Amino acid sequence: MNRPAITALAVVLAALAAPWLAPHDPMNPATLDLADALTPPAFLPDGDWRFPLGTDGQGRDILSAILYGARLSFLVGALSVALAVAVGVPAGLAAGYAGGLLDILLMRLADAQLSVPAMLLALLADGCVRALLPRAAWPAAALPILVLAIGLARWPQIARVVRSAAILERSRDYVAAARLLGRSAPRIALVHVLPNVLGPVVVLATLSLGFAVLDEAALSFLGVGLPPTRPSLGTLIRLGNEELLSGQWWVALFPALALALPILAINLAGDAARDRLDLR
Repeated sequence: MNRPAITALAVVLAALAAPWLAPHDPMNPATLDLADALTPPAFLPDGDWRFPLGTDGQGRDILSAILYGARLSFLVGALSVALAVAVGVPAGLAAGYAGGLLDILLMRLADAQLSVPAMLLALLADGCVRALLPRAAWPAAALPILVLAIGLARWPQIARVVRSAAILERSRDYVAAARLLGRSAPRIALVHVLPNVLGPVVVLATLSLGFAVLDEAALSFLGVGLPPTRPSLGTLIRLGNEELLSGQWWVALFPALALALPILAINLAGDAARDRLDLR
């Protein structure tokens, strides 16, 4: 395992272990004290070692909020990528192996969606779902809405990659042999073709995880993501942005770094996986 993959894995494990690693529980309002609000990081003159990275305007420990927020951000990203793969792989496999009218319909749908920025589609999906739900249900439905919006905005890329790989695989000798043995088209596609097109999917899914986390952060920064009571990294950056003009730079800087560094590690791990899986 290369260093970027180890770094990405360490960040994900740290986020999953947030309840045990975090010095405080930022999700429990009863543990917050407004007297601790906007405490500088511990390495500054007025800092407090109880809060190594300082606190925000609610007295919430930044380090603990980052650990919990990273867990939510990676959860949204992982579920979104899983949804995109669940939609994109069958669509691309069906289009690439069957061809004909089905290929035309699915790929024109994917082309139409790719012509619109993924963020705009995510905002549209988020707005439509929120319009159908009562306002009281928004906080509880925020995470499923984000997963649905980001996942449905990301499936065309996966579908097109799988389609291209399936078109190459359907001309192989093993597919022709399976046809001569009387195997049905769905069985050939699922049993023989699908395992041979999963390599590019693994690489694209790894890279898509970073983009999905960025999408979640952008939506939360715009105020349509997770609520402040369950802050993700994007929500923390939005709340910290409100404190920048008053000089509390740490409230936004540390969550921003916590967002940028894992995504860089994930992208480097995806590039390494692509090089490893490239048969050339």
